[in-house]
Amino acid sequence: MSKGKYRGILNKDLKLLALSDFIGAFGDGLYFYLWPLYITALEAGPVEVGIVYSIMYFASAFAPLIGGFLADKYDRKKVLLLGWLIWMPTPLIFSLAEHWSQLLVAAVLYGFWIGGPAASAYIATSAKKEKITLTFTVIAAAWWMGYIFSPALGGYLFTITGMRWVARLAFILYVLSASVILLMSSQHATTQPTPPSSPSSSFKTKKMVIWSLFFATIMFVILMARPFIPTFLEEEYFFNEFQIGVFGSITFLGTALLGVYLGRLGDRWSKAGAISVSVILCCVSLVTMIFFKEFFMLALASFLMGCSYTTPTLIDAIIGSIAPEASRARWISIPQTASMLAAFLAPYLGGILYGALPYNPFIIAILITPILSILALSKPLKEKT
Repeated sequence: MSKGKYRGILNKDLKLLALSDFIGAFGDGLYFYLWPLYITALEAGPVEVGIVYSIMYFASAFAPLIGGFLADKYDRKKVLLLGWLIWMPTPLIFSLAEHWSQLLVAAVLYGFWIGGPAASAYIATSAKKEKITLTFTVIAAAWWMGYIFSPALGGYLFTITGMRWVARLAFILYVLSASVILLMSSQHATTQPTPPSSPSSSFKTKKMVIWSLFFATIMFVILMARPFIPTFLEEEYFFNEFQIGVFGSITFLGTALLGVYLGRLGDRWSKAGAISVSVILCCVSLVTMIFFKEFFMLALASFLMGCSYTTPTLIDAIIGSIAPEASRARWISIPQTASMLAAFLAPYLGGILYGALPYNPFIIAILITPILSILALSKPLKEKT
């Protein structure tokens, strides 16, 4: 990739946001990708793992609405800081747990990330309009670049020091990430009066609602299967924590690299087309994972699974590009909330399916994702009239 293609995309504040994301993600990746294995080590079965994730997503369902309201009313920089302050205790609580049930409070705090709409609105307001999708995915790539090495490192440290010190190191990196936010400029939503209703604004509102519902469906299918990938690799293919962490690092390398490519594709061709490609690559990833046990093929499957983490960024770019500035954060919060409400039952259902037969959640996702990929290109989801 030529550096010239990406020069000048990020201004000073967006570079600071990208740096904060990188540091925070490095801390997050130390323990979160391997979280299902930690939960299992604390006397949990597949259903209990699903319960922990469902509670996390239930908390996530309400956080974007609150965060969107705050981001349109107050300084978005301060809302981002508040989000980090709520998130910071999560790894500390996690490090003290002796039983899986004690992780429920940490799951609620982790899910209650209110900074998402503020960050997305900040990006959409600061980005060059002709490169908005690429800007979103470049900043998202900074987050996922932080994840590239941390799952493998976290798995390695887990085998040496145990989970508690890994989680404490994650806490330190959370603090550093929040400190970088302090260096960013303040940003407030405009206070211009809302223009009168028009056919164009009605079309945009309808389009945002349709995309929110469609995004919720995508995330339900993905989150029914994705949380059980580490457990599947451990129980069915007998990989250890370090090896599974390596697969996690490869996944997030895929997110960073494929995400930027999909961002360029969204700006040059179609944002809906980029989502369609992302979803079908997730399908290919799952097919590869359940039919091949060789390390190289599983590494390829892990790389392609990185696309599943890119989809929310692409949705934010779509909503951020058509939402009115005065209420941009609240509009961005709607698909985030819809997806988390849909995802609330997804891991629980996935846990039941996995408990019956480990291949079940992956097979169902394989059957549904091609349909979603085709629907992304359908007329109701077209970005323009």
